[in-house]
Amino acid sequence: MPYTYAQSAEWFSTWFDSPYYHLLYHDRNQDEARYFLDNLLRHLHPKPKERLLDLACGRGRHAIYLNERGFDVTGLDLSPESIDVARQHETERLRFYVHDMRAPLPYGPFDFVLNLFTSFGYFDEEAENVVALRNAADAMQYGGKMVIDFMNTDRIVRELVAHETKTVDGIAFELRRHLERDFVVKDIRFTDREGQPQFFQERVRALSVERFREYFYLAGLRLGEVLGDYDLQPYVEGESPRMIFILKK
Repeated sequence: MPYTYAQSAEWFSTWFDSPYYHLLYHDRNQDEARYFLDNLLRHLHPKPKERLLDLACGRGRHAIYLNERGFDVTGLDLSPESIDVARQHETERLRFYVHDMRAPLPYGPFDFVLNLFTSFGYFDEEAENVVALRNAADAMQYGGKMVIDFMNTDRIVRELVAHETKTVDGIAFELRRHLERDFVVKDIRFTDREGQPQFFQERVRALSVERFREYFYLAGLRLGEVLGDYDLQPYVEGESPRMIFILKK
């Protein structure tokens, strides 16, 4: 039986709303995420009255924890299903909205904008990456800071695992990775609970530090630091697991 091709013109608009996306990634390390956020808070020193934006927040795991730490947090994500889940945790100082980062943000102004866990570089048109950064910058206070946490592309490409199978709750996900033009591509095939073969795809632009620097310049953002891991050690090209950019408006 041929696979059902579930990718739309923009892969993230279908895959992120699928229950199988959340099933595949159910084991993301919550302790690691909180450890990273604790380190960021110590590094950035936000004041309790300052407002934080979690841009591309998913189901809100980062935003919820930041709110638990006492901050006023807004979470935005393109996925209505994810936002529906996140809204179960809303308070007076924690709110979530469905929003495409390529559109101007009718919220803010924010003192800090966080874009975490490689939630950037999904768009086919490269100019849209700059548009998204400009929109985020426009929603920031003057002197505000932005954090972008992205994979270290050089290391990811070098260590790319071409094929693996991951079984979760009886669903066998066949994962194949490859480079295609300027993107790291992951093909995801599985048979769903109704017995129907499914196919999804993830596409993340293989961005270098130099390309990010161009984006930041065009978006009117100043690059302060590039850190390399969740301990916030300096970035080492080709070795660090992450590229964490600390930017200022």
